[in-house]
Amino acid sequence: MEQAFLSEYAELERSHWWFRGRRTLLGTVLERVAHPGARIVDIGFGTGAMLTFLEAYGAPIGVDRSPNAIAFARGHCSRPMIVGDVMQLPVRSASVDLVTAFDVIEHVDDDALAIRELGRICRPGGHVFITVPAFDFLWGNQDVVSHHRRRYRRRQLGERVAQSGLHVLKLTYFNTLLFPLVAAVRMGRRLGPAPGAPRSDFSMRVPGSMSKVLEGLLGAEGRLLKRWRLPFGVSLLCLAERKGSASQ
Repeated sequence: MEQAFLSEYAELERSHWWFRGRRTLLGTVLERVAHPGARIVDIGFGTGAMLTFLEAYGAPIGVDRSPNAIAFARGHCSRPMIVGDVMQLPVRSASVDLVTAFDVIEHVDDDALAIRELGRICRPGGHVFITVPAFDFLWGNQDVVSHHRRRYRRRQLGERVAQSGLHVLKLTYFNTLLFPLVAAVRMGRRLGPAPGAPRSDFSMRVPGSMSKVLEGLLGAEGRLLKRWRLPFGVSLLCLAERKGSASQ
């Protein structure tokens, strides 16, 4: 990734309502499984913002395939970082309490292999936490510019995780309250004039007051997830546990 893009993305992660609201929501799930000193490996950490966020839930290290991203992130985060690919992680088997892959596996050709790798490095009794984009009919500019291979339905992601040998604890859509708005925008773009070069959804700016509302709506879903499984949404999350003994 280019330095200019990384700088822009770092600012988005800091200030954009979607990133801020998502962190609040993810925190309600992490509270269930993390603890001080927990060994956490975050895959595809990008600019380092998620590593800093994960410090509240344990002792994270980052794995990213981009040396440029790691060089940039080291200027913004003090956590350990290593170069590695989700398809062959440079981490010892059964050595990690929590493995996180936030919006990562939709980028790879063989997502089943990627999930097996997440499970391999997780210790028995430990957890794997995954998020992905949902529903093929929501395919849009963001998927193109982010080089996504696919979007997921709940059953599809659940089958991938179960086939890897992990036990699903929570599997739910999220970004549900804003789903009608997002769906309307993306479907409307398809019905409009032929677009030029695709632009990221994050290029759409909203007033500060509205940004706060959107952030609050997304973050508030975390409280709903404590009790319920949401029936639809722009994204999916899966929290899974590795069963078995350390010798497996």
